[in-house]
Amino acid sequence: MVQTGEPTSAGSRILEGFVSPYDSTVVERLRASGAVIVGRTNLDEFAMGSSTENSAFGPSRNPWDPDRTPGGSSGGSAAAVAAGIVPLALGSDTGGSIRQPAACVGVVGMKPTYGRVSRWGLVAFASSLDQIGPFTRTAADCALALGAISGHDPRDSTSLPEAVPDYRAAQTGDVSGLVIGLPREYFEAKGADPQVLESVHASVAELERAGAKLRSVSLPHTRYGIAVYYLIAPAEASSNLARYDGVRYGHRAKRARDLRDLYHRTRSEGFGPEVKRRILLGTYVLSAGYYDAYYRKAQQVRTLLRRDFEEAFRGCDVIATPTSPEVAFRIGEKASDPLSMYLSDIYTVTANLAGIPGVSVPCGFVRGLPVGLQILGRALDEATVLRVADAWQRRSDFHLRRPEGIA
Repeated sequence: MVQTGEPTSAGSRILEGFVSPYDSTVVERLRASGAVIVGRTNLDEFAMGSSTENSAFGPSRNPWDPDRTPGGSSGGSAAAVAAGIVPLALGSDTGGSIRQPAACVGVVGMKPTYGRVSRWGLVAFASSLDQIGPFTRTAADCALALGAISGHDPRDSTSLPEAVPDYRAAQTGDVSGLVIGLPREYFEAKGADPQVLESVHASVAELERAGAKLRSVSLPHTRYGIAVYYLIAPAEASSNLARYDGVRYGHRAKRARDLRDLYHRTRSEGFGPEVKRRILLGTYVLSAGYYDAYYRKAQQVRTLLRRDFEEAFRGCDVIATPTSPEVAFRIGEKASDPLSMYLSDIYTVTANLAGIPGVSVPCGFVRGLPVGLQILGRALDEATVLRVADAWQRRSDFHLRRPEGIA
């Protein structure tokens, strides 16, 4: 998110030296609400990653264990809130990049409905998936922050015109009569840490004691979520990142023989390995010979995923799941295995594909590391999502715990 007079690199060498001449909409709205912008945080290069290890500036570290990642891609923002440096930070969520790091460091992270928050001034990764949201310690603070940055923006063609409700007023602490859906496919997914699942089950059981009703629901196309996401997101990224050529701004390669060589050298030097991998994948699936076989089919399955959520929400008010299948992993542990890294987002990508809101709230600890509970809601119903998150935090103290040495 760009900020007037401040360097904006998106964690990439290719944008070195770029200083924004304007504020993004979310920065404008925070300033208008009285916020003081104190700094910028680290992220995976162009938000492509689940560990904040892909940054040109090196990895961010988890305040609970500096040998572990804070998740990603917005891990720097999550770590800053968890470490007590700031009470509020912003991130972008394309496939879980707010919710997954929030779970890894034990803070609240909110992905609003697609279009609820303006993307004007956001460095784009995948334009049909990207959404800006807040990190905070509490659901109450999250409601205040979301209210400040939400609302229609004519500069963003995907910005929704619907009025923004008073999210804080909806946080009554009462969940009596609300129906919480538990998707079978999420709790039966292979590779999930059993202790993480236990923490999530204990959380929803407490909400049931508070008056909520639990109901099993099905999201049958969930198993295709990762495959669909990693076809659509790289395709959009390959288009968005084509603008970085070394001519207009950012890094420019030296000793280029001609314009074509300048493009080649600049991109070879400026983009990191993960970004190159996704550009290649995206270009491949958009090519004439493979468009129908991969990209078009992925978009068709995306529609089925959206319909799954619509059908599930006919029988429940919110859906509760784990945010991540595991706690924060060690820095370097998955660096050589991209597929293993991608599977860290197995519980989060479907919300982006469907465009619905979701929040992660701390719900326990496993081996001394935080666990996140994900609450998903109907499109534009962030109020109910935050109501449930706040009710849970009134009945737990996980959000009050601090890493050692942090007040």
